[in-house]
Order: sequence, then C-alpha cells, then structure tokens
Amino acid sequence: MRHIAILVCMAILLFLACKDQPKNETMHTLFVGTYTDGESEGIYQYSFDTNDGSLTQGALVAKLPNPSYLTISNDGKHLYAVQETADFDSLGGGVTAFKFDNGVLGILNSMGSQGAHPCHISLSEDGRLAVSNYTGGNVSIFKLDQDGALVPDPQVIEHKAIDSLKVPHAHMAQFTQDGLFVADLGLSAVMRYQNDGGKFVPSEQKALALPDGAGSRHFTFNKDENMLYVINELNATIVVFEKNTKDDYLPVQTVKTLDDNYNGANSCADIHLSPDGRFLYGSNRGENTIVIFSVDEVSGTLSLVGRNAVEGEWPRNFSLDPSGQFLLVANQYSNNIVVFKRDGESGNLEFSGETKIANPVCLKFFPN
Repeated sequence: MRHIAILVCMAILLFLACKDQPKNETMHTLFVGTYTDGESEGIYQYSFDTNDGSLTQGALVAKLPNPSYLTISNDGKHLYAVQETADFDSLGGGVTAFKFDNGVLGILNSMGSQGAHPCHISLSEDGRLAVSNYTGGNVSIFKLDQDGALVPDPQVIEHKAIDSLKVPHAHMAQFTQDGLFVADLGLSAVMRYQNDGGKFVPSEQKALALPDGAGSRHFTFNKDENMLYVINELNATIVVFEKNTKDDYLPVQTVKTLDDNYNGANSCADIHLSPDGRFLYGSNRGENTIVIFSVDEVSGTLSLVGRNAVEGEWPRNFSLDPSGQFLLVANQYSNNIVVFKRDGESGNLEFSGETKIANPVCLKFFPN
C-alpha cells in the first residue's frame, strides 16, 4: 500500500508540473492556399518552428478547387477559403466555410461568391465575410450564423456602374473601424463604404483615386488606421495615404517598388507592415524581389532600405510569422515557400530555407 501511495503522489506531482508548463510558443501552424491546375489538391497545413525557421509536417487538409486566398477567425474556430473559379455556379466562383473540430478541418458549407474568380476574403469583428470577385467586378458580403457557416443571400456591391470606361476588378476588401475599403485594380481606386443599418453604402469620401493604369491591388493600414499603404500591380508603385481631420485619406507620397536598372515585366502583389510598424514590405512578381522600406515613426512616410531576391519565381503572397522574426514567401511559379530571417533593427532579410509545394499562393498563420 505504501508503494501505491508513493506512486499516486508522484503521478499527481508530475501532472501538476506538466499542467504548469507554458505552451510551446515557438511552434506555429501555417495554412497554405494553392492553385489546383497542377499537382496541388487544395489547402495544406505545416508546422513552423521559430527556433530555426523550419517548415515541417506538410499535409493536405482540405481538397478544394483553387483555394487561392484564406482567412482564419481571430478565435481560431473557423477558416474560410475562396474557390477562384468561374464555374461554381451560373454566377462564377465559390466560397467555403470550415470549422476546426479537435484540430481537424471540417467543411460547414459552400456557396457561390456571386461573381467570377474570387481572389480575396476577409472577416469583420461582428461576423461578416467580404469576398472580392476579380472578374466579376464586385464584392459580396456574407453574414455568418452562430456556428460560423455562410448565410444565403449576401449583399453584393457592384463596381460595374462606377466608371463606364473601365472594367472593374475587385481585388481586396477589408473591414475597418470606418467601414469597408475595397481595392479595385480595374478602376485604379480604393473604394470606401460605411455600414448603414446593416448594409454597406458609399462613404462621404467615395473613393481614393490613383493614377490611371496604376492597378491598385492590396493595401495595409498602420495600427491606428491613420496611414494607408496601397501597392499597385500595374505601375509598380506604393502610394501612401494619410487620414486628415475630416476622416478623408489623401495621398502624401508615392514610391517605386522596382530597381531603376530593371526593365522587364513586373506585377506587384502583396504588402505588409512588420508587427512593430517600423518596416513595410512589398512583393514584385517579375523582378522576383521583396522590396523593403523603413517607416518614419512621425510622418508614416517611406524610405527605401533595399530589395531581397525571393529565391524563386512569382512571389504572390507573403506573410510574417507571429513572432515577427521571419518572413515567408509563396513563390507560385517555382513551386516553393521560402523562409527568410528578418533583422528587426534594419528590416533586412536573410535566406533561411525553402520547402517545395506545388503552386502556393496564400500563406496564413493560425492565430495565437
């Protein structure tokens, strides 16, 4: 009996010791969206170790056609993916809602995105989902039910009537404190909408105009949302907007993303600020670089730090890991994800390693 009592006490002490151990904060889960017109089959999951920047345990977790953009809810309960096609239904592409159940990704439901080739998806704090339909030239806003599934009959914001001379291509929509911002590549503008009784309607400042042919693609705000950075796919620039006292965003700076000596074709893609807001990064498809800028802490304007070759071809989407120590690039044409170690003081990037995967286009870390 004495031996049994001793064993029981040891087991209790071991349990308490394990219980008090902090969770492993160096391991993070990465989800990868892909194009499935080659060897890829859908959404993949990896483990990322911030000790050495390694990606391991790659596995297919959801078969889906062209899940080219993903978003994950802040509570870590749901993942949403576009189906960037034109044949989900008679209107175009699709969108799929997933739920995490004991770590396993399960489909809740799928619906048409109300337009062809949806290429971006984002969540609001109050449970709405915005889907940008590139060829469709519109944005669909879905409500979500209590379980996180898509609710039918979304609001559809059409851009076709805004300019009769241009073909709209909605490329990114993001909810903000002020409502909803939409980058439209075809209109070369960022459209603004506000929530009016549950519906999004044009704001007083209806659009942030960019030069004709700029091709506004993606954008990012600083923490206070008083500075907005827009990367333009077609003319290879980043335009900096500042919010004034009337809540209008006005351009204050334009910078080039390409080296003066580069004369080839190029299509800019993604843009992100570092977690501390000190550096801005953008991807060049063609020059195949990540351009790096420092951000002035007072004015929010940009100064060039340099460019870093992506060790691959056609860097579509990239992501900074939750620790901010690494930057990961999805090189679509060279079929690899490249990991760079990030210098927090200079902003510069150093090659750390790569992982082969067919047609990666979107990288999303599971929230901490």
